[in-house]
Amino acid sequence: MEPLKIVITGPVGAGKSTLIRTLSETEVVDTDAIATEAIGKPTTTVALDHGTLRLDGHLLHLFGTPGQERFDFMWEILAEGALGILLMVRADRPETLPVARNILDFIKSRAPVPYVVGVTHLDQPKVWQPEEVALFLGTPLEHTQGLDPRRPEEAVRPLVRLLELIGTNA
Repeated sequence: MEPLKIVITGPVGAGKSTLIRTLSETEVVDTDAIATEAIGKPTTTVALDHGTLRLDGHLLHLFGTPGQERFDFMWEILAEGALGILLMVRADRPETLPVARNILDFIKSRAPVPYVVGVTHLDQPKVWQPEEVALFLGTPLEHTQGLDPRRPEEAVRPLVRLLELIGTNA
């Protein structure tokens, strides 16, 4: 069976790199650099993250995008050949949801493929629930789920759902 390319995308700090580090069965390739602007964390992805995972008989190549819009040229490069998208958003930063929608729209315009929304940081105060995120983004509720990207059993769930949406003949 051919490897499946999955793009993990979303705003800065949503958990993209963490999810790939949590799930990858191979050493993760990352391009973290010291953040040059205030983004709420000391480092940021400037090109991509990459890891692999065997799931339900498929070899998934997980490609994480940068979250900063100034690196949007990488979104287009990474979208090429993608079979699915996992959009990560932070429940405690609803102000980033318009950015998340722009990223999703941008990548889907280049790779019109199935997508799932993963909602992180649900353990923080004043969060949006997955239902509210789905409503704001205009995505089906059944394609939206909460997860902690540090916990393998939670991090894998949106990828299982994405495989269901892609179909077994991919």
